[in-house]
Amino acid sequence: MKIVFMGTPSYATEILKALLKAPDMEVVLLVTQPDKPVGRKQILTPPDTKKYLLETGSQIDIYQPQTLRDEKVVTKIVSYAPDFIVVAAYGQILPESVLAIAPCINLHASLLPKYRGASPIQAAILAGDRYSGVTAMRMDKGLDTGDMLGFSVVDIREMDASRLFAKLSEEAAKLCVETLRRFDMIEPLPQNGCDSSYAPKITKADGLVDFDDAVKLDAKYRAFIFWPGVYLQSGLKLKSLRLVVKEGNYPEGEILEIADDHIIVGCRRGKVAIDMVQPPSKKEMSVIDYIHGKRLDVGDTLS
Repeated sequence: MKIVFMGTPSYATEILKALLKAPDMEVVLLVTQPDKPVGRKQILTPPDTKKYLLETGSQIDIYQPQTLRDEKVVTKIVSYAPDFIVVAAYGQILPESVLAIAPCINLHASLLPKYRGASPIQAAILAGDRYSGVTAMRMDKGLDTGDMLGFSVVDIREMDASRLFAKLSEEAAKLCVETLRRFDMIEPLPQNGCDSSYAPKITKADGLVDFDDAVKLDAKYRAFIFWPGVYLQSGLKLKSLRLVVKEGNYPEGEILEIADDHIIVGCRRGKVAIDMVQPPSKKEMSVIDYIHGKRLDVGDTLS
């Protein structure tokens, strides 16, 4: 079967790899986002999917339109006569003109209808869910509202976003191949909109934290470990953090203990351990070096 693959980050790359390895499937075109400037030097950098194809010497055509709402895009994709269009974290909503070309199968990183939208992985961690997973979905014109074709369920307790991205990428890759092979035998399951929830795009402001609740602070740290990280009102970034105690009442932000390589900080509810921090406009450093430089001791407030 001929497949046009639409995807951008590493999550999509793992799915692309599985399709390339499948002997009964042929990826005829990669559609991905345009190259973007990255870092302080604004170096023009290709999306992860494109980078993978270039590094492996693949001869698959790569297409990077600025927008999908152009007749040229439809004409381009149609010219490859795909049997399926597989979509994974592409980065744009597909217009009906693209959806009409061939069955569009999306690998969404949540158990739909929970966490439709841009940040399902982070949303599951923030909510303290025990389980998450991947849903294979037949796309329609709505935002992650299409009929469901299959699921893969994962125990996500204590995972951070980095580990969960990697695990769900593996599960999505397997589910994608299985769904395509069984497509004609699958009875699609409509989503129940009453059970739906939405995971919006993450902003830098989401990383602002305080020492109110240790469980919530730990969840934010794990959810935002890629970006934007977590930081205090002062701008101090908490680069390495772990939950120590869930219950109990302590002065918010107070340094309760100082060990050789970490400190214990109190929250209005619970305690956390902090190992590494990064002051504004400075490099990441040991929290011990930081408090020594600030002349902070047990009983002082971390800020």
